[in-house]
Amino acid sequence: MEASHALDKTTDSRPREVMTWTHLGEASRHLAQAVADSGWQPDIVLAIARGGLLPGGAVAYALGVKNSCAMNVEFYTDVDQRLDVPMVLPPAPELVDLGDSKMLIVDDVADTGRTLEVVQGFCSGKVAEVRTAVLYEKPHSIVKCDYVWRQTDRWIDFPWSAEPPVAGGGAAPA
Repeated sequence: MEASHALDKTTDSRPREVMTWTHLGEASRHLAQAVADSGWQPDIVLAIARGGLLPGGAVAYALGVKNSCAMNVEFYTDVDQRLDVPMVLPPAPELVDLGDSKMLIVDDVADTGRTLEVVQGFCSGKVAEVRTAVLYEKPHSIVKCDYVWRQTDRWIDFPWSAEPPVAGGGAAPA
């Protein structure tokens, strides 16, 4: 099933990708199947928080990988607004005694690719092999992911961040 295209007139008139909860399930299964079809089996799934938490967990389940962790990297502050560089937020996972392990890094989108680049650099030398999987990859991403559900050059509205936080929930989604 293709992701639908919608116009969000509240912020701009550019077409957007709109991912639904149903799409998330389909996309996660697709990524897991692509990993399995490649003959590669990760020992660890690392989800990049926040956007990669849900697909990371779903992919780990679909692959039967119980060893999973998360790493929080802040880069986006709002729609099309970023920090100068991605920042790893504590607590960072301690990748100890994993030198022979294969790790799959999962995120929602490879937009610029800079977040994935930071996480790959963090994992470099701590695990035997790292591969990446994303729901969406944009053509200008500096990281070309190993497993991708969809290619797009549009802004993406994900179901978990399409609505503002509930009352008292803090800052707007990024």
